[in-house]
Amino acid sequence: MNNASRVENERAYLVTGGKPLKGEVGVSGAKNAATKQLVAALLTDEKVTLRNVPAIGDVDATVEMLQGLGTSVEFSENIATIDASNVKTPEVAAAFSRKNRIPILLMGPLMHRFGEARIPMLGGCKIGARPIDLHLEGLRKMGADIVCEDGFYVARAKRLKAAAIELAFPSVGATENLMFAAVKAKGTTTITNAAIEPEIIDTAMLLQSMGALIHLDANRTWVIEGVDKLHGADHRVLADRIEAASFGVAAALTRGQVFVRGARQADMLSFLNAMRRVGVPFTVESDGIAFGSAENYNPVIVETGTHPGFMTDWQQPFVMLLTQANGVSIVHETVFEDRFGYTEALVKMGANIQLHHDCLGSKDCRFRHQNFLHSCIVSGPTTLKAADIQIPDLRAGFSYLLAALMAQGQSRVTGVELIERGYENIIGKLTGLGADIKAE
Repeated sequence: MNNASRVENERAYLVTGGKPLKGEVGVSGAKNAATKQLVAALLTDEKVTLRNVPAIGDVDATVEMLQGLGTSVEFSENIATIDASNVKTPEVAAAFSRKNRIPILLMGPLMHRFGEARIPMLGGCKIGARPIDLHLEGLRKMGADIVCEDGFYVARAKRLKAAAIELAFPSVGATENLMFAAVKAKGTTTITNAAIEPEIIDTAMLLQSMGALIHLDANRTWVIEGVDKLHGADHRVLADRIEAASFGVAAALTRGQVFVRGARQADMLSFLNAMRRVGVPFTVESDGIAFGSAENYNPVIVETGTHPGFMTDWQQPFVMLLTQANGVSIVHETVFEDRFGYTEALVKMGANIQLHHDCLGSKDCRFRHQNFLHSCIVSGPTTLKAADIQIPDLRAGFSYLLAALMAQGQSRVTGVELIERGYENIIGKLTGLGADIKAE
């Protein structure tokens, strides 16, 4: 297909800005839990039922990948029933490496079944290198022999064995990968300096429901005693705290009032603190959080970090909020080295954003002196004007929608498949709040 045809046929959203968002919106199940829990179902031959699974692109891709292995997956009305009793192959098709980073998490489950796993080298969002060295180092400590062959990671082990693993960084993906490997390994595995995000705790709860012996100990340490067999379970996926925060920022930016049903305060403490410092009013209720707006917002300094810190996936919508604060704000990204690329389009729309190589937060991070543009200075308030913008990655996608919703005029937003990977029924939810947005 030539470039002219590609552009002509590219899906887009047309967004007319200037309308406050008002009303109620429900939060879907967490993408970062549901996709991983679909993989966890491979650890048993009995049926696993997952409820509150979002109907999004990343879930569809994960379901398709599992079906390609021979797994039966029924998915309807946000309920997925997975039967992995007839998995036929230890090899994940190469095509799935370009859809998301979920394939790497199949190493443990497939080695438990076949003594071998063949996983294609990975793609995913363009937000930095995101190496998998921590995954491979941990699995090797558990007895896996891992080599690269013809574009695949090939991992082999007759039976994985327990190990004491200390992660150099509390990586979410590495923690999940090692948990899946450890639940059926021989002996007791400890994963120290591990990730402890709410989505990981939710996945640990599913594993325990399936018969795993797993608990979170002091000092970010998961302790997992391997068992010979896991069984089926029925589990409800927790609400998506990224989506909840995104709608909270949307209310503040559009000078609206939105009740986010299903938002959980316990999962969003650092985000809510940051919103309060900026001056965004909110009220915590028993079944959600109501976000309002103010005439003026305060500049702040924010550093992303692993849980319980300020989540890196909250950074993009929060930068949009800071474009409307009265003064100079700083955002220091410490999780991914290249996550501010999306700001170039915002500058073209009128935002005053500068990127820097230095650690501009209160502390140095692991990207110091590595020539990454991982600190951001935002000066505001600024008026944004409509533009044609291309979404570069999933989380930046919602920020671009926010920019378009507050800009003067009509914006055309392309690359919408990326945002649909992580946000369920995004047009329906936004139009339900009064947004002027439609698919082209």
